[in-house]
Amino acid sequence: MKDERLEREDVAPLSRRQVIEGGLVSLAALVATNVVGCGDDDGVPDTGPPDVGRDTGFDGGFDAGMDAGPPDVGVDANADAGPEIFPPREIPEPPALRSLISEIGPLQAPNAVGLRLPEGFTGRIVATSGEMVMGYRWHVAPDGGATFATEDGGWIYTSNSEAPLIGGVGALRFDASGELISATRILDDTNINCAGGKTPWHTWLSGEEYPRGMIHECDPWGETPGVARPALGVFKHEAAAVDPTTGYIYLTEDTPMGCLYRFVADGVTEFGFPDLRSGVLEAMIVMGTDVTWQQVPDPQFEGVVATQDQVTAAMRFAGGEGIWWHDGVVYFATKGDNRVWAYEIAEERLTILYDRATSTNPILSGVDNVTVSCCGDVLVAEDPGDLQIIAILPSGELVPLMQVVNSMGSEITGPAFDPSGTRLYFSSQRGVMGEGGAGITYEVTGPFHEPA
Repeated sequence: MKDERLEREDVAPLSRRQVIEGGLVSLAALVATNVVGCGDDDGVPDTGPPDVGRDTGFDGGFDAGMDAGPPDVGVDANADAGPEIFPPREIPEPPALRSLISEIGPLQAPNAVGLRLPEGFTGRIVATSGEMVMGYRWHVAPDGGATFATEDGGWIYTSNSEAPLIGGVGALRFDASGELISATRILDDTNINCAGGKTPWHTWLSGEEYPRGMIHECDPWGETPGVARPALGVFKHEAAAVDPTTGYIYLTEDTPMGCLYRFVADGVTEFGFPDLRSGVLEAMIVMGTDVTWQQVPDPQFEGVVATQDQVTAAMRFAGGEGIWWHDGVVYFATKGDNRVWAYEIAEERLTILYDRATSTNPILSGVDNVTVSCCGDVLVAEDPGDLQIIAILPSGELVPLMQVVNSMGSEITGPAFDPSGTRLYFSSQRGVMGEGGAGITYEVTGPFHEPA
């Protein structure tokens, strides 16, 4: 990326919202050319994991010219933009499912939209950066995403925009039959929104990936504005995962020497959910496989010491990426050493689920966004690798689920299942090579799951 630092202007000819609505396709090309995606590999060799505590030179997100991010806008940015707390929603219980991922066969030849899929699966494009979809011009650099069941039996797919200054979040809404019925912008005025996490109270936590970045909580329905949650820490945010049994929130940091954080709210809201307005941020400390936690003294980075450097005993991770809670285990990926980790909460134990350097089947590389099936299959999106989504089964076997072709220089982002478990959403962040770098968001349908 160019060395010039991006700067916020107090007064600009066009607002960031106007830039998006104006559909400047050249912006998509600019992002595709200059943006190194969420934690792109900056020349880290695939010769194995680095020694703990050694700087690999791996840089998540933008290159060194952007490390400082935009000027400090204060940790209270957007603090009054949305509600103090989000009200609950009456959402139907999701169906009980059984995973069929272990039965999926090999990938076939590319289909008409450039996807290699297993036999019995189909794929379609649901949105393209810069193009109108149901009245909303789909954002550039689509990144982390999640799905949310709706009251009418349908669902919403949220998608971050990892673009400088105009980032934010967009959303696609589907009815119960899977028909796309609307699209909207659900978060504005944020910067380099990379990944995030869904909450049990049906909101989306969107992380800003720059050193003064914050988590912003937003409403997938787009009915209320998003709001900053600086209590969850000010640092180069990647993804977030909520433990529904304790309310603790686990957070990854995309730097070569990043921490794994845990946020413990001071209390709960009137609806019984963690109150994200205040709490304690802790960093993970690891001795062997045993985990303890230590409080971060200045989580909002109000002093001179960056958040990641305040707990000297903290375990250092080579570029934290996607994270997901499932059945008492927090799974997360670190791209700098091509590892997927498993933190068993009750046992306070950290182990390595996948390590490309030692794997007998090292087909997974550039580990990035993560989601988990109903039954513990850990789906990992590649950046860039071979631009696949690969499932790590509970047995440890690796199963490729899809591959995007003709997209060199892109990455796969935002994997998420619909409530039925038969549709998988994701994006190629910078789309098809030679077509302007516009991000493409896909839906793949097939027998990933069946009713239990």
